This record gives sequence, structure tokens and C-alpha cells, in this order.
Amino acid sequence: MKIKFLSNLYLSDRFFLAFGGLVALFITSFFVPLLFALAKTVLLVFVALLVVDGILLFHPRVRLSIHRKLPESLSLGDDNSIYLDLVNLSGLQLRLLILDELPPQLQRRDLRILVTVAGAEKRQLSYEIRPLERGEYTYGQVLAFAMTSLGLLRRRFRFNEAASVPVYPSFIQMKRYELMAFSRTSNIQGIKRIRRLGHSYEFEQIKNYVRGDDFRSINWKATSKRNELMVNQFEDEKAQQIYSVIDKSRSMRMPFDGLSLLDHSINTSLVISNIALYKHDKAGLITFSDKLGSSIRAERKKGQLQKIVDALYREQDRKLEANYELLYHSVRNVVKGRSLLFLYTNFESLYSLQRVLPILRKINRQHLLVVVFFENSEIFDFSSKEADDLEGIYYQTIAQKFVSEKKQVVQELRKFRIQSILTRPENLSINTINKYLELKSKGLI
Repeated sequence: MKIKFLSNLYLSDRFFLAFGGLVALFITSFFVPLLFALAKTVLLVFVALLVVDGILLFHPRVRLSIHRKLPESLSLGDDNSIYLDLVNLSGLQLRLLILDELPPQLQRRDLRILVTVAGAEKRQLSYEIRPLERGEYTYGQVLAFAMTSLGLLRRRFRFNEAASVPVYPSFIQMKRYELMAFSRTSNIQGIKRIRRLGHSYEFEQIKNYVRGDDFRSINWKATSKRNELMVNQFEDEKAQQIYSVIDKSRSMRMPFDGLSLLDHSINTSLVISNIALYKHDKAGLITFSDKLGSSIRAERKKGQLQKIVDALYREQDRKLEANYELLYHSVRNVVKGRSLLFLYTNFESLYSLQRVLPILRKINRQHLLVVVFFENSEIFDFSSKEADDLEGIYYQTIAQKFVSEKKQVVQELRKFRIQSILTRPENLSINTINKYLELKSKGLI
């Protein structure tokens, strides 16, 4: 019992301040003897307060309860809320310092929650974490250091709340963009409204003509009957195949905003797969590097999205170069029928594109290929700044060369009629959704 008492007893900052003042008073009394009696009195009061504080803190009726509430899974790259249910089971008001043993992947040592709870009070506390790696996250104990109003001693309470929770690709981002893509005000949020330039084959209804409608879709028979312009409205074709093709090679290991390019691509692949399924299209997945990774045929059956989520959860980057010959053969074997392929990769130079361009052209002949690659936002921002000296001009020139090479890659792809998206990592999902909606509206898939 004594060992347990000592192991949970801690001295507070207020104790050391008071003790330091007491020592200073005794030292001063050595030069001013009249202060010695005062110093002894203060010492007795200090010891008495320590005893009273200890009795109050370690009384058997002083009890706490803290329960951590974790979600079933955490969302990669997003702020996830974690809740702590706190109950003060004693009648004594306590000041608490709460420490939660976070998973090592978070690399956080600054989580300190300070709270004052009255006797018999219940309270829910919360904090946010932003996981930057996929995988299993293991939590440890919850520690609470309690103090009375005297604040000289602290009593440690330990709650065995050890638990594990998986971090999946960003389902928060997936739900957010799902709402944006199908909301009537989505153009305000960043999703572009695309006016249809052609017709799909699926007739939906006849409606009144409004400005901007294609005059070629006017239904003259209905117009003559109603004595006002009526147009045929067509809906997007359904059951089209949409594949996310992800490069896992070393070029995708570069980090931006804490996430690697691979993780940015994984999050966007989940977003576009979800939207494609809501559009009644079929969603599939192919990952590759020097070896073939996941390969999921495009389907629209129940459980397809969960199948894609589980595959994306397991993906890991590799240190070797991507094998595009392997990708070509994989596409031929897996993808049956003309499909829309979003290829997430990264070309840092025109030369790196030219090495694989013949294979991309072969794939584009059989399917609608969209090459999605990344703008180096830090280099781009640096290139637009004014240089202060000769060295700055040199570095800025090099940065502008890198920016120019990215634009040349776009022009080279366009020359061979290959669709492309050059985007900042943070704008990847928005730009990919807009490209998908644009291609469907033009009836190119």
C-alpha cells in the first residue's frame, strides 16, 4: 500500500515555489536573526498544509473515471475528434492535468488537457489528431494528475484504456466531395458545372428550354403542342468503367503537407471511386510499381467500394522505378472494354515522360487515359518571388526551369491527345472530379 501511495504521489510546481521561498527565508534569517522564528512558523504551516493536502487527495472516497471513446476507424490526413468521458466520483473539486498516451505514429508529446471539475461532475472532453500514415494505431493508458485547491501535491490516476484503431484512406474527404459533387450549389464549393456539349444515348425527359441549352436538342413536336420551346434532356450514360491506376514507385514518395504523393493519390482514388458509383458507373483499381499490386475489376455490385478501401489501406510505396510495360500488360488483362483510366503518377522532367510515352500512347488508343501528375507547389511559389541578389537569381532561374518542364509535359501529352491534369496536391481531388464530370458531359468515355 505504501509503495502504491508513493508511486502515485507527485510534487507540483507550487510545492517547489513554496519550498524555494521557505529555503530563501531560512537563509535570510541567518543574516537577520529576527526572521528565524518566522521561518520556523512558516515551515510548520507548510508541513501542515502538505499533510492536509495529502489526506484530501488520497482519501479512499476520492475517485475518478475516464473513458476514451475512439471511432471505428480514423481518416487519413484529416482532423479526427477523440473524446474522453470524465466523471468525478468524489465530492471534492479537483484540478486535473490529463495526458493521453497517443500512438507513436503521431509523434506528438504536447497533448496536455487542463480542466477543473466540481464534485460529482460529469464532463466530455475532446481533442483532435491528424494521422499521416495508414495502418494500425495503438493507444496506451490515460493518465490524470489531480490537485486540490491547495495545489501542493498531485495524485496520479491511471486508466487502462489501451486500444487499437485502423487509419483508412480519407473517408471524411470522400463524404465531403460526395456532397459537393451532387449539391446544387457545388459550383460555389469548387466543383464546376459542366454544360453538356454532346448527347449521351440515354433519354431522360422533355423539359422547358432555358438559356444555355443546346438548340440541337429542341423537340419540335412537343414545342408545337405546347406553343413554347421544349428540349429533350439526356442523362449521363451509366455502367461506364472508371479505373484508378496508382503508381507506387519512388517518384510518389515525395511529401506535401505531411502526406506523400501516394497517399494524396490514394485519398483521391477513393473519392473518385465513390462518385463514379453514385453516378451508376463501375469503379475499379490497379496499383503498380516494379511489381503489380492490387488489381480490382470495375464493378458496381454491393461491397465494391469497401473492396477498394481495403485494397488502398494495404498499399505501400516502393523504392524502385515504375515498370510501365507491366502496367500495359496488366491493363490488357484486367480492363475489358473501353474505360476511363486515371493514372496517378509524377513526372519531374520531360525526359521521364518520353521514356514511357510510347506505352501511354498504346493505352490511350484502347481507353481514355487521363495522366494525373503533380505540381511542386514549393518550387512554384519560390519561382514567383523576387530575387534579392545574384545567388537568388540563380536559384529562381533553376526553379522556373522546373516549372517550365512541368508545362512542357502537359503540352507533350496534349500533342498525342492524351488527357492530363497538372495539379497541386491539395487540389488533386477537386481537379480530378471536375475532369471526370467534364469527360462524361462531353460523352468521351
